[in-house]
Amino acid sequence: MNIHTYEKTWLAVSMVLIVGFIATVTYGAVGPGIAMIDDDGGSIDPDTINDDERFNDPGVTHVGENEYEAAVVAQAWTYTPSEITVPANSTVTFYVTSRDVTHSFTVAGTNVNTMVVPGQISEMTVEFDEPGEYGILCNEYCGAYHHTMEGKLNVVPQDEFDLTELSTDASDEAQLGNQTTINTTVSNDMNYDLETTATLEIGDQQSLEQDVTVPAHGSETVEFAVDTTDLGTGDHDWTVTVDGHEESDTLTVTNATEGGDGDA
Repeated sequence: MNIHTYEKTWLAVSMVLIVGFIATVTYGAVGPGIAMIDDDGGSIDPDTINDDERFNDPGVTHVGENEYEAAVVAQAWTYTPSEITVPANSTVTFYVTSRDVTHSFTVAGTNVNTMVVPGQISEMTVEFDEPGEYGILCNEYCGAYHHTMEGKLNVVPQDEFDLTELSTDASDEAQLGNQTTINTTVSNDMNYDLETTATLEIGDQQSLEQDVTVPAHGSETVEFAVDTTDLGTGDHDWTVTVDGHEESDTLTVTNATEGGDGDA
């Protein structure tokens, strides 16, 4: 059978287009290093999410050398946490569940797009090679403010990422001659111990330092004893610094005749 030259040309073009289409779909599914959605996340009672160890404080946890887990709770009309930060060159497994109705967890620019159903935990694993910023959207209609339900995923350079947090407990006021304390709790969600130094700068002259080791996935409290006699009366700004993180406030030292709530 004689096939016209034009027919041969269009037949060849059609074959190229078909092969190209299949290649594009295949790359979109597995090429970016993103695993297909898994249904092995398990189940959970939506009424007791806060009692679950993974979801009572949702966020990012370091579980291996370059491996992280991110627990996310969806509910009308927000994600908790609303902003997630992970390092580049890492593998992240997301565990997402819903507190109320069906939502979705869609990371724009990737093929992560899964329904989030109450009573179930959606699980998906992603490899992030380069720093970037991704929007998180809900693609399942979930009520009047469905269009406002969004979040953000930040992929940052490894040297800009850590999971250290500070929480400081200190009195606002103390009487002259008494001692008061500034207590700083250092939390470490990395998979290895954090060995660092906690520094307190207060007033113009006092600077205190303490070495501290915070266990992996644990916390440690550092207590700074402050002698108000050395400070004198007045307002004294203070700053606690640990591993590049800071907490600041002001301590007011009063005379005993002026009253106050200082520690004895």
